[in-house]
Amino acid sequence: MQKQLIISVGRQFGSAGHVIAKELAKRFDLPYYDSNLLEQVARAKDLDHDELKKYDEQPKNKFFHRTVRGYSSAPEENVAYMQFEYLKTMAKEGKSFVIVGRCSEDILRGTKGLITLFIVSNEEDKIKRVMETDVVSKEKALALMKKEDAKRQNYHDSFCKGKWGDSSNYDLLINSSFLGIEKTTDFLEEYIKTRISIEGASKNFSF
Repeated sequence: MQKQLIISVGRQFGSAGHVIAKELAKRFDLPYYDSNLLEQVARAKDLDHDELKKYDEQPKNKFFHRTVRGYSSAPEENVAYMQFEYLKTMAKEGKSFVIVGRCSEDILRGTKGLITLFIVSNEEDKIKRVMETDVVSKEKALALMKKEDAKRQNYHDSFCKGKWGDSSNYDLLINSSFLGIEKTTDFLEEYIKTRISIEGASKNFSF
């Protein structure tokens, strides 16, 4: 039976983390989940995706909502937990996939075959990439980077024990500026293959 492999990728905005994650999904022939995860959840639960999307990746609001008998009155919290449970179910079913963000390194911790990565990049490289992809000025690119990273950190840290981007919470943190996108992906591919080989031999991966 094929080994289960789940690649969790956290990333700074502008670090090309999603590009690297997509390429890893191609190289290992795995399903890729990012914002499209919510589409899967909406379809499975027969819910309105556009309505759920309004609350996607939003932090908990502890002051205006409360939890009664296990159910929260906060829509952003319910949307988050629906995605968490969907990921946990896929993991328990033995499925392999690549998942970007969604607190996956935390909520899937302890799952056999899980490899957790976090992608960073030098500020100037991130600014240049955001300027090109979003077609904005340097000032707007920097502001967008700060805004998006703050949003990701607030979302992550409101649901997880560990801190977003803290190297101790991931198997490997890597700066994509040093090797470039393609060679960073090459490096991670080899790292993952080595992990599969070593941990598969020691039966830490599921078969």
